[in-house]
Amino acid sequence: MSDATTYTPPPVWTWNPENGGPFAAINRPISGATHEKELPVGRHPLQLYSMGTPNGVKVTVMLEELLAAGHTGAEYDAWLIRINGDQFSSGFVAVNPNSKIPAMVDRSGPTPIRIFESGAILVHLAEKFGAFLPTEPAARAECLSWLMWQMGSAPYLGGGFGHFYAYAPIKIEYAIDRFTMEVKRQLDVLDRRLAEVEYIAGDKYTIADMAIWPWYGAVAKGVVYGAGEFLQVQEYKNLQRWTALINDRAPVKRGMMVNRTFGDPASQLLERHDASDFDTKTQDKIGQS
Repeated sequence: MSDATTYTPPPVWTWNPENGGPFAAINRPISGATHEKELPVGRHPLQLYSMGTPNGVKVTVMLEELLAAGHTGAEYDAWLIRINGDQFSSGFVAVNPNSKIPAMVDRSGPTPIRIFESGAILVHLAEKFGAFLPTEPAARAECLSWLMWQMGSAPYLGGGFGHFYAYAPIKIEYAIDRFTMEVKRQLDVLDRRLAEVEYIAGDKYTIADMAIWPWYGAVAKGVVYGAGEFLQVQEYKNLQRWTALINDRAPVKRGMMVNRTFGDPASQLLERHDASDFDTKTQDKIGQS
């Protein structure tokens, strides 16, 4: 690994897998499948292939919220895709050519529909069930604007700040400062917005909250990257209020458990195929990993 203060980019970049840090085994500069493996299909109309990262949690929270609201057609199978190589299977790449979780196949109609990118899945489900996305034009625009804000902003938090603060094999002051400044700015954007409204898009809970909470709520709670003190998250009082409001919702608590592979075994439901799985198949009950 070259020292950050002396490295000069060559005329032509050449991939060196040894420079990948802890993600060297799964990062590569090309797309496509690395091995043949079909995806499993369960009995429900909605088939989710995911892992309990913030992007995956967005979708499981949405599905659990739909079910709690009485939309029985939102029953789903959630299959665990471990991002240690499962995302490069031929079956998964066929659903998401970008090899990122989450991905979904909606089999409720005569022809299966694939949906990838978490924001696209949220919009698909909201429109399918007529829930959590306003129909009045101004309110809809506000909701979708905040959804797209999250999609564009979170890479600075995860791939930028999170990578250089927590995962990079060397600590680069310039990179950490650059992304910390941007994350603090984003937290301030949210805090100022939430001083005006109860929920992100206004006075109603929407897919904008479901998209933003798994990332920025986790930051506000100080659990992401162990950076709560570093970012002084307690200063964002309105964000803290909203974070607690969302965190207290029962469907959110369930959604957080699905495809989760870390933390308290009682909070991990590796795969979800029935509502009863929350009571019978968490990792503390089945004793497997």
